[in-house]
Amino acid sequence: MKPTLLILAAGMASRYGSMKQTQSFGPDGETIMDYSIYDAIRAGFGKVVFIIRKDFAEDFKAIFEPKLKGKIATEYVYQEKDAHIPGDVVVPEDRVKPWGTGHAVLCALDVVKEPFAVINADDFYGRDAFAKAAAFLNNDCTDKKYSIIGYQLAKTLSEHGTVSRGVCQVDEQNDLVSIKERTKIYREGDHIVYEDEAGKHTVAENSSVSMNFWCFHPSLFNVTEKLFHSFVKENLANLKSEFFIPIIAENFMHHLGGTIEVIPTTAQWFGVTYKEDAPGVKQSLDALVASGEYPAALWR
Repeated sequence: MKPTLLILAAGMASRYGSMKQTQSFGPDGETIMDYSIYDAIRAGFGKVVFIIRKDFAEDFKAIFEPKLKGKIATEYVYQEKDAHIPGDVVVPEDRVKPWGTGHAVLCALDVVKEPFAVINADDFYGRDAFAKAAAFLNNDCTDKKYSIIGYQLAKTLSEHGTVSRGVCQVDEQNDLVSIKERTKIYREGDHIVYEDEAGKHTVAENSSVSMNFWCFHPSLFNVTEKLFHSFVKENLANLKSEFFIPIIAENFMHHLGGTIEVIPTTAQWFGVTYKEDAPGVKQSLDALVASGEYPAALWR
């Protein structure tokens, strides 16, 4: 059974200011997602599941269905704020956004029955990452072993502002110990620093960081649903509370006895955290096309 690719595309793009998931960057009008799907197909994935919002579903499908037809199976799942909420809970009307990345994954419960990878829609991950993810999902993924693709911090920065990254602590077996969310990361002179309430701290250039590229076994769903129900009841009054994937990962490692292998990649990440990042993304894709890594038109 071929693995599935689950793409988180329901975000509101608040910092970026527009629907960057469907913005064209490639020479033939490709989105960043197109390159991820192309890399997933050549790595051997058999299906792509898009997590989107209902209010832009038709426009989204109109973009992706024509080019993916006959190339890979597709499914669409809607992340709405009342999805998978416990029956005895009423979501406050004042809550605007759904419940975060972990909730988005949970929304795919009914359509994903095989080992699967999770990625963001607006991040370029590189061919190497998909090849390694497919190998893990096909050969090593179990209900007790997941993985995450680890990127070198220095290859995930933006020239146009600070970024937030989950910095991974990794043990001698290359297994994940913890993820610490570091906000306001940027380059300052010869160093990379992050800021918190205690001030500035340096962090190693080659630190392994999460770009939200996870590999999971489908048994994750049942455990996640229970975990999410508890989270909702505890955080109902906090209108901005979010159920993130690392909450699922921490529970898996520390309460269920599971391990999460950190699979390193030397791939250069790029993405559009800020509007000013867009020209650089386009230039990077043009360079990859010029080098022969991708065809000038992915789907023709």
